[in-house]
Amino acid sequence: KEDFVPEGADKFIHALGPFLALFPVLVTFAVVPIGDAIEIAGRTVQLQAATINVGALYILASIGVGVYGVALGGWASNNRWALLGAVRATAQMISYEIAMGLAIIAIVITFGTLDLQEICRQQGGVWFGWLPRWGIFLQPVAFVILLTAGMAESKRVPFDLPEGESELIAGYFTEYSGGKQAAFMLTDFAEVVLVAALLTLFFFGGWQFPWLYEDGFHLGAHAMELPRAVVVILGVIAFWFKVVGFCWLQILVRWTLPRFRYDQLMRLGWKGLVPLGLLNVLITAFVVVAANGAAR
Repeated sequence: KEDFVPEGADKFIHALGPFLALFPVLVTFAVVPIGDAIEIAGRTVQLQAATINVGALYILASIGVGVYGVALGGWASNNRWALLGAVRATAQMISYEIAMGLAIIAIVITFGTLDLQEICRQQGGVWFGWLPRWGIFLQPVAFVILLTAGMAESKRVPFDLPEGESELIAGYFTEYSGGKQAAFMLTDFAEVVLVAALLTLFFFGGWQFPWLYEDGFHLGAHAMELPRAVVVILGVIAFWFKVVGFCWLQILVRWTLPRFRYDQLMRLGWKGLVPLGLLNVLITAFVVVAANGAAR
């Protein structure tokens, strides 16, 4: 647990690396709405730490900053294996951030807003009396892209090439110990929770639950009225159940799949997800424009 800094390392940047890796992930949670607005003592309180109308753009901006922490940490360590791990991590994160951005752009085009709370609200209710109005049914391709790119962003199995113990010892955090190493490890697991929250938010209704409306449950001709506070609490519980489910799914993939080769990793990103994401954005834009034209 000793806080060890190798000889010849830049001590300031060595300490700055873990902070720049962890901080952007944590502040991204600020714009994630975990529930609907609730009235407390005559005041309307949004269950969202930072209420901004460009939340989707904020997510892309904050996630992109995390690359600097990994790159600086590996470079400042004065270790060739740490530097190689940092180069791998930087290339991997930038590559898959492009695919992730394309998936989020498709969602923004579909719902017509950058406001995350509004995206949640548009996924309320059901189609045909039984099918939830969730984004997964509108953007299944974007869901696959965001899930895969998000797992690659977390740099864990099967995308743990920046670490690659058998090749790089521990990659970009080889020369880290104590709390600084813990910060790097915590970053990876915080990213797992963040990806689960984004999948829930964009594709599975966020805090929305089928047949649960502002005044209670409505199933066909049957209705059960509930206090507004109870409805909001049920929405928060639904949100976290979905998040835990996606965390479990990502851990299950880690248990199941072996590590990719680096050429396979980059081929999947640049020749698979990025072209697929571009095609999905183009098709989505065409469908939305055509639908708006027909509505007029």
